Amino acid sequence: MAINKIQSESINLGDNFAFTGTVTGTPGITEADMWRINAEFTGSVQPITANWERCDEDTFAKIGTGMSVSSGIWSFPVTGLYQVTWHVTWKLSAATARYVYSELITTNDNSGYTERGVGWANLFNSNSMTYTSSTVHVNVNVSNVSNQKVKLGVNVENSNVATRGLSTGNHTYVSFIRLGDSQ
Repeated sequence: MAINKIQSESINLGDNFAFTGTVTGTPGITEADMWRINAEFTGSVQPITANWERCDEDTFAKIGTGMSVSSGIWSFPVTGLYQVTWHVTWKLSAATARYVYSELITTNDNSGYTERGVGWANLFNSNSMTYTSSTVHVNVNVSNVSNQKVKLGVNVENSNVATRGLSTGNHTYVSFIRLGDSQ
């Protein structure tokens, strides 16, 4: 009776491979979603509760279930490690704002929130309209969808600063991409 010996081989992940068959075990991105503010507002707001819409132009498609938002609190559809990108654009007419900033705030217990990312900018007085923007990226490790959530806000020095919003393009938006399993 012959006994087959099983050999163990390893793959150098630094090498390049040309696959001719089907590759399994690499599910790719299973959740990706993007929402935007569809109308401008002025002043500081945290959390932002109004004027959210899922992107709906013909070049957008979400992957998976997608995010949900209620009273400015964002809930994840499934556990995983998510990259959250919060991009804000502001404008101000003929005035100065020494600071404007975007806030990305998380909770691990559905109660106490901690600021995890801040994007700072300013607007100078050019005697006409000036614009600026900031982008914040935070990886959020979601192991419990009931307790781990996100909220977004803006803080401005000058209450006349307008956070830009548009229903046909992304001036102020948030994207959520599940990179893989929770860690």
